Amino acid sequence: MNETDRQLRLLVGLVVVVALGVEVAAVCAAVLTRLPTTASDVAMLVMLTLMIFVSASTKARIRIRSTTHSISWNETAIIIGIAIAPTPWVIFCTGLGVALGSRKLPAIKMAFGIGKNVLVAGTAGLVLATLGWSWPPPGLVDLVVPVAVAYLAAALVDDLLAIPVIALASRTRVSRQFRSNLDLRLTGFAVRFAVALCTLAILQADTRLLLAVPPLVISLHLAYSHRIQTRTEQQAWQRLARTTDALNSVDLDRVLTTAVTQAAELFSADEVEVELHDGPRSVRGNSQTITYDGPVGEPTTVDGAVIPIPLEGHDRTSDVGVLRLRFRGPVRLNEREQYTLRTFASALCTAVRNAQAYAELARAAADHAYAATHDALTGLANRRHLLDQGSAQLNGRHADGVTALALIDLNHFKEINDTLGHAAGDRILVQVAARLREATRDDDLVARLGGDEFAVLLRGLPAPAMAAHRTEALLSALHEPFDLDGIRISVEASGGIATAPGTGGMAELLRRADVAMYQAKRNGQRIASYTPARDTADLGRLALGGDLPRAVADHEFAVNFQPIVDLATGEVVGAEALARWHHPTNGTVDPARFLEAVERSGLLPAFAETVLDQALLALVSWREAGFDIPVAVNVSPRSLLDARFPGSVLARLRAHELPPDRLMLELTENLTLSQLDVVDRVLGRLRDEGVRLALDDFGTGYSSLSLLSRIPVHEIKIDRTFVTDMESSAEATAVIRSTLDLGRSLDLTVVAEGVESEPQRRALWELGCLAGQGHLFARPMPANRFLAALHRGAGGRPGTLAPPLHDAGAVIRLAPGRRPNGRNRTDRLPHSPA
Repeated sequence: MNETDRQLRLLVGLVVVVALGVEVAAVCAAVLTRLPTTASDVAMLVMLTLMIFVSASTKARIRIRSTTHSISWNETAIIIGIAIAPTPWVIFCTGLGVALGSRKLPAIKMAFGIGKNVLVAGTAGLVLATLGWSWPPPGLVDLVVPVAVAYLAAALVDDLLAIPVIALASRTRVSRQFRSNLDLRLTGFAVRFAVALCTLAILQADTRLLLAVPPLVISLHLAYSHRIQTRTEQQAWQRLARTTDALNSVDLDRVLTTAVTQAAELFSADEVEVELHDGPRSVRGNSQTITYDGPVGEPTTVDGAVIPIPLEGHDRTSDVGVLRLRFRGPVRLNEREQYTLRTFASALCTAVRNAQAYAELARAAADHAYAATHDALTGLANRRHLLDQGSAQLNGRHADGVTALALIDLNHFKEINDTLGHAAGDRILVQVAARLREATRDDDLVARLGGDEFAVLLRGLPAPAMAAHRTEALLSALHEPFDLDGIRISVEASGGIATAPGTGGMAELLRRADVAMYQAKRNGQRIASYTPARDTADLGRLALGGDLPRAVADHEFAVNFQPIVDLATGEVVGAEALARWHHPTNGTVDPARFLEAVERSGLLPAFAETVLDQALLALVSWREAGFDIPVAVNVSPRSLLDARFPGSVLARLRAHELPPDRLMLELTENLTLSQLDVVDRVLGRLRDEGVRLALDDFGTGYSSLSLLSRIPVHEIKIDRTFVTDMESSAEATAVIRSTLDLGRSLDLTVVAEGVESEPQRRALWELGCLAGQGHLFARPMPANRFLAALHRGAGGRPGTLAPPLHDAGAVIRLAPGRRPNGRNRTDRLPHSPA
């Protein structure tokens, strides 16, 4: 038994005890004053008992939870009895008549009904006795005033006794229960008082007119009951509308809380449970609060009738769970309640599905936002997040102390990858990230910039000198060997420190830390702090770095094009896009001076998009003029670390309505390319979409063959140093010959760079090189001059830039080959020696 049930039983017990005392007092008063001894007295008792029995049996019923509450005409019968008979007789007859009329009710309801009505009768009798009542009254006023006062007292006692009991049974506040249906209760009191008054007036005038009272009472009762039913249904529909409106939320917890509490009130249930299949999850509660929220299967404290209904939509194609109404006693829902329950369950199903869908979208958005700002391997912030956070910190750093950046690079990390494999290297990187995170403070930001390079944004330092102390602590955290499947591996690191510059922002801070880190590596130091005097970049280059944001915004970068020529025929078979900076004060700036600054800034994506757009616009103009040749664009290795890069390239191809195979992306040979899985994914997507790939400066690095085995490019380009030295160096000629043999065996196009003389051209052609580019054919030029050169041609042959090396018909064209990966070569093939 819970606390509410205990309070309810105590209140009912108190009413019964007081009523029993009133009943005993009435019997004693009857013994002392007047006992019913004559036949007319006995008839009076029978008539009073029968009248109260009929009034108690004629009820308008309203269900609250598992209890059905009744609105009867008892007080009307009691007032009539008190007016025409001795009060002790009426009290006795009231107890007997109510007992007979409620004999089918549970014991506690029967006891409360008897006690309440006995107290109502006692109150009415006491009021009439106090007013000096006698039957029949001498006049109309003497009838109306005392009866009205007695009826008012009886109605007040009835409400004061019934409302707290109903409030406890329905678990609502007494004040709320008192206000509930107040207009109906007042109307009912007025009607029943009018009936009682008319009945007394009829008895006083002529007892034969009493025959007209029962039909009148029955008609009024039916009308009142219909009005109560109509009001109840109207309120139920209004509550249903409010409840379904309240379910319109994208927060699943709020939806479930609203559903449980509102359904408990809507259906007068002792407990409501919503069980969801997704989880699974169970939420239970009453109209006041949630009592349970957790896994399915926990027992409930409400033992009684259970009414379940599945949570399915109108089309019944989805089933998200079950709604259960629980009652402490037997309950059967009427037709209107069953329809309301189905409507509510359907609305709840829709609300749950909407909230679950919104939660899934929110989770996906959070995951995407996290992935866009964090490194997938270590979970640290990535370069983008570091730049965003650093820029925000520098913009508002005046009250936060000194801001510094520590750049940490692992020494000889390639040996771990080469010896133990990339998976082992990744595990070491994860452990390094964990140690750096543990060695930093809550205000610091640890980021992985790519490969084995990490950065730590140190915020709120009391003095610049603290940056070196903090960075030393970071490197000390990496001093202990790492354990890898029982193998202890020592990792050394170098660190560069830079404090926030006055100008240049986060991009300049990152550049300075990078300069300091390479100073430490060159000098064999663990840590080096940035000093302007030791910056290898001159002041002019530093100034150019500060001008980069303006240059990108004002479109100061332009693209020139150098043709790629068929060595045999002189026909133009392609073009390479080369970026140039037209500085407003310094004139044309060589790429060697600004490309490094662009790569180390946060402007690389914008710069790459500018160059690509200009290259594709030129390609469109050439195609419209009848020259359908591909264009090659150089790609920075840092762009390949950006997972958004392929989407940007493909979007621009679609915008210019160009087939992907008209674009060649030239990859600079770099030792870290083969170590980064993200590069494989980026290049794989571009290659699968049809974009062609070339390996630039082939032969100058140490990983050419490993790159060719991992990245199936379409073209390799021989570095210009080998072409320049081929006339005087047998080794250079051997490198070119082996590269051409490798290209033929892998079905790759080979292009020689730096062709500056006819002897070089002929020697390359005789070795089997099909294409070349260099000053012999043309220097880099703007797109319009390039198109004019194509129109003009060499010797009146449009589309050529050099005379052929052979007479017409002296060569044959090789048939298109098939790459090992199954891709047909569809680009224009240069001529090969016969």
